[in-house]
Amino acid sequence: MTAHYALAIDIGGTFTDLVLHDPATGRFAAHKELTTPQAPELGVLAGIRQLLGREGISPSAITRVVHATTLLTNALIERRGAATGLLTTAGFRDILEIGHERKYEIYDLFLPLPAPLVRRAHRLEAEERIGPQGQVEIALDEASVIAAADRLVAMGIASLAIGFLHAYANAAHEQRAAALIGIRHPDLHLSLSSEVSPQIREYDRLSTTVANAYVKPLAVTYLDRLARDIAALGIAAPLFLMLSNGGLTHVDEAKRVPVRLLESGPAAGALAAAVLGGRSGARDMLAFDMGGTTAKLAVVRDGAPRVAHRFEAARERRFTAGSGLPINISTVELIEIGAGGGSIASLDPLGLLKVGPRSAGSAPGPACYGRGGSEPTVTDANLAMGHLEAEGFAGGTMRLDVAATEAALAGLAQQAGMASDALAAGIQAVVNEAMAGAARVHLAEHGGEAAGLALLVTGGGGPLHGPDVARRLGLRRVICPPAAGVASALGLLLAPARVDEVATLACRLESLTGEALEARFRALEAEARRVIGETLGPDAPVRAERAADLRFLGQGHELVTAMPPGACDIAAIRAAFEAAYRAVFAGVPPVAAVEVMNIRVAVSAATGDGRLDPMIPSGAPTMPHGTRRLSIGEVPLYRRAALVEGQIITGPAVVEDGMSTLLVPPGALATQEANGNLVVELPA
Repeated sequence: MTAHYALAIDIGGTFTDLVLHDPATGRFAAHKELTTPQAPELGVLAGIRQLLGREGISPSAITRVVHATTLLTNALIERRGAATGLLTTAGFRDILEIGHERKYEIYDLFLPLPAPLVRRAHRLEAEERIGPQGQVEIALDEASVIAAADRLVAMGIASLAIGFLHAYANAAHEQRAAALIGIRHPDLHLSLSSEVSPQIREYDRLSTTVANAYVKPLAVTYLDRLARDIAALGIAAPLFLMLSNGGLTHVDEAKRVPVRLLESGPAAGALAAAVLGGRSGARDMLAFDMGGTTAKLAVVRDGAPRVAHRFEAARERRFTAGSGLPINISTVELIEIGAGGGSIASLDPLGLLKVGPRSAGSAPGPACYGRGGSEPTVTDANLAMGHLEAEGFAGGTMRLDVAATEAALAGLAQQAGMASDALAAGIQAVVNEAMAGAARVHLAEHGGEAAGLALLVTGGGGPLHGPDVARRLGLRRVICPPAAGVASALGLLLAPARVDEVATLACRLESLTGEALEARFRALEAEARRVIGETLGPDAPVRAERAADLRFLGQGHELVTAMPPGACDIAAIRAAFEAAYRAVFAGVPPVAAVEVMNIRVAVSAATGDGRLDPMIPSGAPTMPHGTRRLSIGEVPLYRRAALVEGQIITGPAVVEDGMSTLLVPPGALATQEANGNLVVELPA
């Protein structure tokens, strides 16, 4: 019988990870390729050729390709999107600059505000007006629409966001404007707020729609090129894209609303952590993914990562809410910091050691890559301390340059007035504390604490740094899954297809009947099922989840509340809201009326059975492969592929596989489980 394979592609800031998976046996193979930032598809194609050639697999045997990328997020942060225009209701062109009319730090007189993605000159108006209940107050002036579009195209606009007032309640004017502009300028990319973010609150809705328009030409060009080049290799399989909510969709839907892909790579890592950690009985954990450019942290509760329905992109200050561009999409909730293997170490004006957020990336990369980098990075510190081996780095695709590392560290050590080995240890301590500090902030912001959580480590740097990060957080258990260095790519193959839809009601809950609310939910589910059907076929079994944004009358913020099972019952919904409110705020205010602002559905369908065979041998425990000299002395070195089921390693020790290295601290015990996870119990 001919074997069929699934291929996962995860493009990061430094490495592009590829995983080839046989769903029938659960066997998988992985490869790391340096990312090619100017043309990401080149690194993808080179990696596919290398992986297929090494495994002796024909391109025609691949039946599914799943992809995640940080390309669109980086385009927002670095302002590398398309020339974008905005067409909005007369009198509202400045909403993008007015924002929420509040400062995210009230005492800072020199506060940098997030700059709009669209210049004021490229924001034009049309004569029209829709009321909050969807009533037409001023009819659409079609001549003003055509005149504005002609003027914007003449200014060089390649993509246009159309965001009219209250279009979430009535999309007729936006749809008519799009039809007129499409006839006159068929090559212009269009994004309608009623399609991208059909929910209340003008600034957030416009910001999301503009962000979609800003990255849409880039996404369309890139995805078309990638699909064409993959097909040219002889791979006829469909291409799926990971969404920020941890689900999958097909290429056409991704090109229509590319803003939903912004956090796709980190979402895959959190999803993989939930699945792989669950195999060791961990239901509550902190997923820690450290790559070459950034580190990501996500909280997993009851076996699933938390999904939020709003986040901020391109923050002026990374940890400060309100300093970025609000984006109304469903996304796995995580925190991302500039602490990766390529993070550059330097001295600040006070002579204190700082690490990141500047990164050497993949070009030129850390000094040890031998590609022209001259500044010391976290990877250089790891190499100098013996945590990494010069031979066999990144699955044997690279040889590290020890002399270049020594030169880079010596230069900064001389400035700091300290020995190179002390500097390397300092770099380690600073970056680990930065990641632990970010975890503390993230947990505290959500009313939680680290106690009782396991730390699941992924990415090339996660197993290296995870045990010390866990120690700083007071955690006792570290889980290192198989193929930890490419776990985000592995998560792509475990992800279901998922579609989130939202609609604004903005009315009192008591004014609705259960039948009317049920009809609105069913309409949203039908649209989500349509997209799932286009992705997996019309017969795919689906699972639907419902929620609503509820608040007590007079409040300014809502609480997303899961709906009770079964058909809509108004009394049951109110009871569920009060229970959820009490769980968060420890009490319920004496207010009779409840408002429902938005209703939400999440429809998902499994894309496979998630079978993984880590190929753990049985038998007598294996002896160390050799020793590795660390700062604490000679320690035993184990090859992970040789560890047998149930084998226990006493720290200090080093465990290497092709894609990552795990440090077992002194006094810790690491157990190789049959499921492939290596579980480290840290000393008290």
